Amino acid sequence: MTEQQERTPVNSCAGCGAALQTEAPDRPGYIPAKALEREPAICQRCFRIRNYNDAASVAIDQDDFLRMLSRIGSSADSSFIIHIVDLFDFEGSLISGLQRFVGNNPVMLVVNKVDLLPKVTNFNRVTNWVQKQAKEQGLKVVDIALVSARKNQGFERLLAKIGEHRRGRDIYVVGATNVGKSTLINRLIRDYSDLDRELTTSRYPGTTLDLVHIPLDDGKYIIDTPGIVYPSRLSELVTRQDLGVIMPDRPLKPSVYQLNAGQTLFFGAMARFDFVQGERQSFTCYLSNALGIHRTKLEKADELYAEHRGGLLAPPSRKHADELPPWTKHDIRVPRGARCDVFVSGLGWIKVNGDSGALLSVHAPKGVKVLLRDSLI
Repeated sequence: MTEQQERTPVNSCAGCGAALQTEAPDRPGYIPAKALEREPAICQRCFRIRNYNDAASVAIDQDDFLRMLSRIGSSADSSFIIHIVDLFDFEGSLISGLQRFVGNNPVMLVVNKVDLLPKVTNFNRVTNWVQKQAKEQGLKVVDIALVSARKNQGFERLLAKIGEHRRGRDIYVVGATNVGKSTLINRLIRDYSDLDRELTTSRYPGTTLDLVHIPLDDGKYIIDTPGIVYPSRLSELVTRQDLGVIMPDRPLKPSVYQLNAGQTLFFGAMARFDFVQGERQSFTCYLSNALGIHRTKLEKADELYAEHRGGLLAPPSRKHADELPPWTKHDIRVPRGARCDVFVSGLGWIKVNGDSGALLSVHAPKGVKVLLRDSLI
C-alpha cells in the first residue's frame, strides 16, 4: 500500500481526495456502486483521467469554489490561471470576484464557443470587446484567446500563448459549468507536450480535495478545478431536454424583427421581450436556432402566455413549465445613440439596432441575470 493510500480515508477518492458518493454523477467524488469494492477506490473522474486521459466535468457552488481558490492567492506569482468562459453566455460564465482570490498570479482569459458567431464576425473587435468587458468586471488579464473546443479552433495559438506566459508555474483551469472546461483540460492533457517536450503530462492524478492535479515532467501540475454552478444562468434551471434547445451547437442565424412600440417577442416560454416605448426600429435576436420566437401585441401578451405556455409557447413543455421559477420583470432604458445588447444569461442576447433610444421590459425566470451591455457584434 502506498503512502497516499494509507493517509486517504476509505470513504475518499484515492486520486483526488473527494468524498466518494454514488448518487450524483455530475458532483465531485462520484463512483458507481459496483466500483466501491476496487482497491484503491477512485472516483469516476479520476478513473477516466488515469485510463483514458479524459477529464469529466463536476460542479460546486461559488462559495465553495472561491474558498478553494483562495489557496492560490496566498502564494504570489506561483500559479498561472486559465479562466475559460462561454462567449454565448459571457457575463453569466465570468467568475465574479476572481481577481480578489488569485492575488498577483497572472490570469489568461480563454473565450470558448467562438464558432457560434456568424462567419462574417470581426474577431479583432470581439477580442477588444472581451478585454473591455473583463476590465469593467475588475479582472486583469495578461492575454485573451478565442477558441472553439468543439471545432478544435484556436488551440495552437492558445498553446503558444500558454508557453509565453506560464514561465514554469502550475496551471489552474477554472470556469463555470457547460463552458467547455473539461474539453480544454482533455486537450491540454493530450497535446500539451506539443508545446514543449519537457511539459508532457503523466496519466496519474495527484491528491488534493476536490481538485485533480495532473503532474508534468517538470514537477509542476495542470490543476483541474470543479465547474461552478451559477443559478443566475437559465441553462442551470432547465431540464436536460430543454438545455439542448436553448444552448446552440451551430453558428447562430440572427433573426431581425422590425417592431413598433407596443409589440412583444416570446422566446418559447423561456423569456419575453417587450418594446414598450420608442420609435419604430429593428432588433436582432442572437439565440439558438432551435428556439421558436413568437411575435404579438403587448396588450395581448399576458393572455397569450397564460393560455399557450407549454404549447404554442415552448419550451418548456407543459410537463416542465411549472418547474421554472416565476418570471421577474426587468425594465431597461436604452439611451439615445447607444449600441447595446439586451443580454439574458443562458438564453442569448437581443441587439438594439436603432439609435433613437427605447424603453424595454424583459420577463425572465426569477434570479436569471438580465442586463444591458455594449453590443458584441
